[in-house]
Amino acid sequence: MWRHQLPALAAAGFCAVAPDQRGYSAGARPLEVEAYASDLLTSDALALMDARGTQRFHLVGHDWGGQLAWLIAADNPDRVATLTMLSRPHPAAFARAMAEDPEQAQRSQHHKAFREAEAAARLRQDNFKMLRAGLEREGVAPEDFDAYFRTLGEPGALEAAINWYRANNIASAAIPAVSVPTLYIWGTADASVGRRAAELTEQFVSGPYRFVEIEGGGHFIVDQFPDYIAQLLIEHIRSASL
Repeated sequence: MWRHQLPALAAAGFCAVAPDQRGYSAGARPLEVEAYASDLLTSDALALMDARGTQRFHLVGHDWGGQLAWLIAADNPDRVATLTMLSRPHPAAFARAMAEDPEQAQRSQHHKAFREAEAAARLRQDNFKMLRAGLEREGVAPEDFDAYFRTLGEPGALEAAINWYRANNIASAAIPAVSVPTLYIWGTADASVGRRAAELTEQFVSGPYRFVEIEGGGHFIVDQFPDYIAQLLIEHIRSASL
């Protein structure tokens, strides 16, 4: 996912790490649904930083990685220097939007569908035809598809990805506000996250906050606007020192 931004961050003088998360690496792909609970996933991320000997770091996330990033920043403000979030609203903002905005509930239907027993078989049909169509609708160029489907085509990878949905709840009013400097980037054409959820996020950040709307941006703005996303990342990271 971050293949376009890593070189730009390195050129700007930063050490940037984008690990495969649990289930997306053949060497770390447990079969059990409960192995994908959010507390284990956040522990993975922190353990990776421990292994690097890195106490404080700038944290960036998108979608499920963004969900974990919100949780890590909320629970470990001493370790997170800045937070940059793409698409995924704060979990408490998501919970309010799901309750108050019928449109958001409609946008999030896939979370329920992915929990169905036949979800993996359905998504795998015709060489991931449904997923490919969804990526294209969100503005991802077909030439970028291989970066995703090389991994999802590995044995057990799609099932592992679905287990993230089966083991967790995206919306939770219990998640506290985030106090670290936060940049939230959202595309106005995001099919998964509506404006209500995006705008509510500000209420759950107590520290410095910047909200950037990308006109016409879909859910995968990291692919649609790679250079602009890199620019925003670098500006935000430089705005706060470790």
